[in-house]
Amino acid sequence: MPSQFFGLNTSYTGLLAANAGLNTTANNISNSETKGYSRQEAIQEANRALRTYTTYGSAGAGVDTIAIERIRDEFYDSKYWDNNTRLGGADIKAYYTKSIENYFQDTDTIAGFNTAYNLMFDALEELQKNAGNASSKSQFVMYSQSLCDYFNGVSGQLSELQKDINQEIKDTVSQINSIAERIATLNKQINVIELTGAHANELRDKRALLIDELSEYVSVKTTEQPIRDTANNLDTGATRYIVEIAGNQLLVDNNDYRSLSCTARELNETVNQCDVEGLYEIEWNDSVRFDLYNPLIGGKLQGLIELRDGNNTENFRGTVSEVRVADNYVKVNVTEDYLFDLDKCTLSSHGGKISLGSEEFYYSDWTYNYNKTTGECYYEFKIDPNYGECTLSPSRVGKEVEVGPSIDYQGIPYYQEQLNEFVRLFARTFNEILTKDGAVDGYSKDATDRTKNALFRGTDPAGGQITYDDYYASLSDADPFTTVSSASTSYYRLTAANFAINHDIAMDPKLLATRTGATDGESKCDIVDELLTIKNDKDVFSFRGGSSSEFLQAVLSDAALNAARANSSVKYYTTMNNVINNQRISVFGVDSDEEAVSLVKYQNAYNLASKMIQTFTEIYDRLILETGVGR
Repeated sequence: MPSQFFGLNTSYTGLLAANAGLNTTANNISNSETKGYSRQEAIQEANRALRTYTTYGSAGAGVDTIAIERIRDEFYDSKYWDNNTRLGGADIKAYYTKSIENYFQDTDTIAGFNTAYNLMFDALEELQKNAGNASSKSQFVMYSQSLCDYFNGVSGQLSELQKDINQEIKDTVSQINSIAERIATLNKQINVIELTGAHANELRDKRALLIDELSEYVSVKTTEQPIRDTANNLDTGATRYIVEIAGNQLLVDNNDYRSLSCTARELNETVNQCDVEGLYEIEWNDSVRFDLYNPLIGGKLQGLIELRDGNNTENFRGTVSEVRVADNYVKVNVTEDYLFDLDKCTLSSHGGKISLGSEEFYYSDWTYNYNKTTGECYYEFKIDPNYGECTLSPSRVGKEVEVGPSIDYQGIPYYQEQLNEFVRLFARTFNEILTKDGAVDGYSKDATDRTKNALFRGTDPAGGQITYDDYYASLSDADPFTTVSSASTSYYRLTAANFAINHDIAMDPKLLATRTGATDGESKCDIVDELLTIKNDKDVFSFRGGSSSEFLQAVLSDAALNAARANSSVKYYTTMNNVINNQRISVFGVDSDEEAVSLVKYQNAYNLASKMIQTFTEIYDRLILETGVGR
């Protein structure tokens, strides 16, 4: 049965509850502008009533503040993280695709392909009017060099951009590692506090804010499980917090976390012919391989990988048809149209990794083989037994083959391949006309090697020049088979980066051939006439179904479309982020008006509880001090 002071104690609990509510409201108001702060609420319930053994059965014992809880909705958090991942990937693509688009611009202030190309053919038209004029030849050669400089420059800019993206991949990995470490630390601190029965609200807010940041870099999934004392069948108050990224790959497990590391590829691990050296592979610190091309990576990391390695799904792939273990030889038949055309080839000349089924090997060189009659095309790879952990065996026959990933995005390798394909086609077409039988001027007067008349050559790593062989020139009904090795001086070795003018012709433009008839006068210029057809005649030269002069339009449209898609995605996901974040804030954000109402509510409750205590004080004062005992 309650004592005479029961009412005073009941009022006192109300005073404490109102005070807790006021303190919580003050905390909310103080943190109304704190990023990531979740609104808190004092959770109160009626104290356990006392049995009175009277007709009314029990008496209320006041109120108890059982917890100060943060208001949070995990559904909106997961939606926000998912959308933030998409925004991160789109944002990084928008930034870099704008740079790529700028590289291909040709405006009044930026001289690009069209300017260089038109000046070259304008000079060729002037040479047509006066084929024997040394000054006209010199001017044409000069503008031809400008065209080479354009391709050298764009290829160099793309390579530098690939380096920048590669470095940003490393920086992104470092950010992920830093966030993982901080989350693991917070998990430990949260459990230390919550094992006592308290709620680590502010620490949980910090952890959620880190997940927000992490979701920008990679896709994120979190789970939290209570840790139970199975021996006594009790909840301990602690939880196990797990963070998975990039398609359910474990990053943080409570107090433990995994970290990622970047390892630069060796020269014999090059994927694409024009890749810069030292591109990073990523692996976990426990030596488990991180799937770099997993489409579920998401965020900035996936956007950077697609920009750095994107090949528009045009990687090398085929089927093993023959294996000779003694020779470390693998024959791979291909069916993709672009693999039949060596002008589109992106295989590394330094060797690289090749996947034969589920096993990974290293190749040191390769050979392209094509039969015009049967239409069969296959590549032969020389496997290097000094690298890799797999052993070559006949069991590889029939296995699927891949060199590099198939990435459905037009990244740096794609644009490099477009440049390379154009210069190979253009140089071969141009040189074939200049070196045709009977070409007169320059070398043809004094030498039997007509390839010396070629205007376009390539620069080798040592600074010398290479004259390329046409790998299709020997194809005929009588001899329909052609073989080209990665080491041969074929046009495959010509790239936008090493595209150059014949050094001797550059030094002495008079060596440039303009006619085929040795007895014709200098005004005869049938070779020049034929060269002029390259510009607009698709039957003479065609690139992606258009004429040579439409090269920029074709490639720039790719860059512009990718930039437009990225910008459109950024706008869409930014809008969605704002919508979802507003929904989150409506749940856990601090509303000043709402807190003002709470402030008044708890103030009134505090005042009323104080009045109750004052009332009971007066009653007890009268009862104890003023109630006399009769004599």
